Amino acid sequence: MIRLDGHGVSIDDVVQVARHAARIELTPDAIVRMTAARDVVDRLAEGEPRYGISTGFGALATVSIPPDRRRALQLALIRSHAAGMGEPVETEVVRAMVFLRARTLAMGHSGARPLVARAMIDLVNADITPIVPEYGSLGASGDLAPLAHGALALLGEGDVHHGGRVRPAAEALREAGLEPIELAEKEGLAVTNGTDAILGMLCL
Repeated sequence: MIRLDGHGVSIDDVVQVARHAARIELTPDAIVRMTAARDVVDRLAEGEPRYGISTGFGALATVSIPPDRRRALQLALIRSHAAGMGEPVETEVVRAMVFLRARTLAMGHSGARPLVARAMIDLVNADITPIVPEYGSLGASGDLAPLAHGALALLGEGDVHHGGRVRPAAEALREAGLEPIELAEKEGLAVTNGTDAILGMLCL
C-alpha cells in the first residue's frame, strides 16, 4: 500500500503503482492539508476577482466569472485542453501520471478538495486508465493536454482502458461503483497545470 501523506514519493513507489498494481490511499494528514488549502480558495472566491478562481484564464484573466458559471468554466478548461493527438501513451505511463498528480494535490498547495485526489486514487485502484494521446504537451506550460485527458475520466468523459478493452469512462466508472465528480473553482487548473506526465515517464 502506497500512502499519500502530502510528502514526496519515491521512484520505486511510482514503479510499484504503475507496473505492479500497488494500491494507494490518501492519509488523514493529507486530507487536513488539502482542506485547509481549499478553505483559502473558498475565501478568495468571495472577494475581489482572483485568477482562475473567479476570472477566466490566459487572455481572459480580466474577465470576471459569476459564481453560477464557475464550475462550468472548470469543465470547459478540461474539455478545451484535452486536444492531444497520436497513438495512446502506454498504460503504465498514464497510471504513473495520475498517481503523481494525486500526490501533487495531496501536498495541500493546489487548493483542490480531497475528493479530487480521492477520485484519482480510485481510478488507479480500480485499474481504470484514461486514454492519453502521445502528442500535445505544451512544454514550459506543463503537460496540459495529457493531464486534461487524464482528468476527463474523473468527470465521466472520454475513453479509458478497463477490463482489457477500451470503453467509455462513464461505463467503466459505473462498473467499478464510482461516481463522476464535478470540479469546483480552481480545480480545473489544479488537475492540469503540472509536469506529472513527463515525470512519470522519467521515473519509469
